Amino acid sequence: MRGWWREIAGLVLPVACGGCGRPRTALCPRCEAGLTGAGPRRVRPWPEPPGLPVVHAAAPYEGAVRALLLAHKERGALPLAGALGAALAGAVAAATGPCEASGGRPLLLVPVPSSRRSVRARGHDPTRRIALAAAARLRRSGRAARVLPVLRQGRAVADQTGLGARGRFANLAGALEVAAGGVRLLDEAAREAGRVVLVDDLMTTGASLAEAARALGAVRPRVHPTFIHGLRGGKGSPKERVAEGLFEQPAAAVVASSPASFEINRNSWRTCIVAGGER
Repeated sequence: MRGWWREIAGLVLPVACGGCGRPRTALCPRCEAGLTGAGPRRVRPWPEPPGLPVVHAAAPYEGAVRALLLAHKERGALPLAGALGAALAGAVAAATGPCEASGGRPLLLVPVPSSRRSVRARGHDPTRRIALAAAARLRRSGRAARVLPVLRQGRAVADQTGLGARGRFANLAGALEVAAGGVRLLDEAAREAGRVVLVDDLMTTGASLAEAARALGAVRPRVHPTFIHGLRGGKGSPKERVAEGLFEQPAAAVVASSPASFEINRNSWRTCIVAGGER
């Protein structure tokens, strides 16, 4: 009910740009350009957590981009999901390569889950909503894509606010798991030879994405991993081929990442990320 009310209210009440406050528009052209204008790039936090997939981000988490994500996540500015989803779709495309390079394989967007408590407090699941918008955008561009919300929090975690990198890694270690029924969905996806892409709205330390990759990696293929590794040359049965597609190291994409992670990717390895409190 809370989410429905916000959507209805957005149609009848005065609106302002979620990025800069400009009146009479939910998103002004300048702030929209800030989401996608520079183009997605690979980002790397420092220290980089073990098991972190290769991550691409649409924009640095600062200025209007930060304001837009917070407006969508914390203040229920639900119409922003479309623009944020478009930015995420660009990052997904950069993470997986052009359609020809991926062989036309379906893209399977797996959102990093929020806690049930956070979803109840906000009245919506912001990452899942953005992921759905991104999948729709990818389909309109001609790429098969869908959202697989197969991960959940298997145990309670502390509030991440104020935790540094090490604290976040410890807080999230072993916290995620594949939900009941998720294995079946992953098996179905494997038969399609889909490419898994972990998605989130924001990366700070990379702890959430690394833990999500670990949880997915705990779901093992039905054939031996060393046998799968040898299939890249074109050998093996169809069943083994689809297992390879699903259980390879996933890619990852986010709407925004710390500006420091963009700098690190430009050979500034000494820069350290200070974890924000927005997650």
